[in-house]
Amino acid sequence: MSELLFEIGTEELPAGFQKPALAQLKENFIREAKALKLEYSSVQCLGTPRRLALLVDGLADKQPDSRAELMGPSKQAGFDADGNPSKAAMGFARSKGADVGDLQVVETEKGEYLMLVQETKGVATAELLPELLKTLMHGFSFAKSMRWGTRAFTFARPIQWLLAVHNGVVIPFGHEGVVAGNTTRGHRFMANDTFEVSGMAVYEQVLTDAFVQVNQEDRRKAVVLEIEQAVSVSLDTSKAHIAVDEELVDTVCNLVEKPYGVCGSFDEKFLNLPSEALITSMREHQKYFPVVDNDGKLLPHFVAVNNTKVKDINLTRTGHERVLRARLEDAFFFFAADKENTLESRFESLTGIIFQAKLGTMLDKARRVEKLTTLLAEQFAPDNVDDAVRAAHLCKVDLLTEMVGEFPSLQGNMGASYALNDGESQVVSVAIQEHYLPKRAGSALPESKAGAVLALADRFDTLSGCFGIGQLPTGTKDPFGLRRIALAILHIIEDFEWSISLSDIIYKALSLYGDKVDGSRETVELVLSYIRDRFVNDQLSSGADAEAVDAVMSVEFDDIIDCKKKIAALTAIRSEDAFPVLAASFKRIRNIIKDNSATALDSSLVKEEAESTLAMSFKLVEGSVEPLLANSEYEEALTAMLALEAPVDAFFDSVMVMDKDPAIRQNRLNLLTAISALFLKVGDISKMQSS
Repeated sequence: MSELLFEIGTEELPAGFQKPALAQLKENFIREAKALKLEYSSVQCLGTPRRLALLVDGLADKQPDSRAELMGPSKQAGFDADGNPSKAAMGFARSKGADVGDLQVVETEKGEYLMLVQETKGVATAELLPELLKTLMHGFSFAKSMRWGTRAFTFARPIQWLLAVHNGVVIPFGHEGVVAGNTTRGHRFMANDTFEVSGMAVYEQVLTDAFVQVNQEDRRKAVVLEIEQAVSVSLDTSKAHIAVDEELVDTVCNLVEKPYGVCGSFDEKFLNLPSEALITSMREHQKYFPVVDNDGKLLPHFVAVNNTKVKDINLTRTGHERVLRARLEDAFFFFAADKENTLESRFESLTGIIFQAKLGTMLDKARRVEKLTTLLAEQFAPDNVDDAVRAAHLCKVDLLTEMVGEFPSLQGNMGASYALNDGESQVVSVAIQEHYLPKRAGSALPESKAGAVLALADRFDTLSGCFGIGQLPTGTKDPFGLRRIALAILHIIEDFEWSISLSDIIYKALSLYGDKVDGSRETVELVLSYIRDRFVNDQLSSGADAEAVDAVMSVEFDDIIDCKKKIAALTAIRSEDAFPVLAASFKRIRNIIKDNSATALDSSLVKEEAESTLAMSFKLVEGSVEPLLANSEYEEALTAMLALEAPVDAFFDSVMVMDKDPAIRQNRLNLLTAISALFLKVGDISKMQSS
């Protein structure tokens, strides 16, 4: 067994590029090793802004030897009457790179056939590695790539060095003028030199000594430790601590090779900015961590993380404070300027922002969303209709403000702040802020009813409009984030447990576009089907019973909460002893009745005792089940339906459904159709027959 150490040294890679690049490097090696039949014990990828490293342990010394038995034509077809090889035999041998004399005659179940045995010696790993590394170099896909100099190869940033060592021996490999060696490079400023690396055992330690923490997890922990220590040195930690933003920690981790924290301060006047604006100014442009008190209130301090240890920490602190002050002065100016005009006074100017070329302006969208919000609020937020509609009217206006122009991620937050400044109610302000929630999968949902109905109205408008012009997402493209929008709709409705007819609201959303979109029933079904697929995936990923989901979804999908209740009921009832037999019988019923839809039963045509028993049992069950179904008490309804298991089973044992008499045959089909229709009000239980 051997080991492989491969490092690609580059100019500083963007923070967002590193994690995907390391994942690709690992996946590509695993794929290529499998194709080459090279076994290994473990594979690990480490990285910093200046390097992507692959470490493979327990790598086989060579490919395994292989033996293949290749069957050719029959002996009869392979030789003529004189025993000379035919064209078939010669062609088969030639196609395999062999001589006719290498062919053997073997006995098979079909008779005697020609066979070629090919034995291949495994190639030494050392011989395979140069080509393997070349493949890995070309296997990266970056969001943006570049060329430099006269080179044709594209990469995220210029490649400066290559480290390629197999069992302590340099691999003869080069890439566009960069020749691989056994050296890596230390920290650009604190150890700007090359360092020899003999193998994996010393790789991390060599870099550690050169002020580089190449292990991302260790470096991330160091970032957290540094920002905490920076606060403890400058402030009273019983009253102040870092507001840790995990995404920012990840970003900063990928901006430095070794972190050094420094705590700075800013003028208290900037605390008059909305907290979201202040935090965003620090986080997005400067990558600074805010400091808060024990109540979570912002303090006039921050922590920056440097990539270099400095002699004069005060000089560094002053530099960070000066840069941040300029950013905050800009934000302060924008905030003051924005407040000079009310949101209402800007409303008509939304006509200058295009929502989508075929769907009109943001002004058009705002007016549509107002109407959808009215419809939803009257049903689900009757105490806040006026506030919800007012929020819908104003919710997009902050897109016109200087603050959102500078910090697009603040849309909604700034609208909420400016609404309060304009004298709007707290309900309106909160709804404006919440209508963008959830911002991503798993993040916070709206908490107020007004915010939730506005969030739904906004998303139904976008989803329906895009489908109405044929702007459907594909496997690789989803420019309007329709998958995320559909999931947000599901999660908001589920969280508030609102019984909404999706088809009704989709139809209304499409109708508000007028002739700009295709508002046909087909489009409604298309949007509904898209949401249905997201619902199914979401349920399955949450651990729902797959067959119960299929049983409900195969019948109807319109009310999310109703569907969830049915899935839960079917999941619960399937453990009953009578259920498997009834499910099997129900499948038989579905196969027999086929397209029959009639359910009228003529008692005079009921001839058999088992038929009569089933008809009476069904009548009793139907009478007790219908009120339960009307109240969405599906588990109780299914429990009552289980009483049909025995009479249905007896019916199939003794009654011929397809009687010669057409009237009797139709009557029996009608009875089975009525039973099927009752079960289908919950789900198609024939899809739940596995143990």
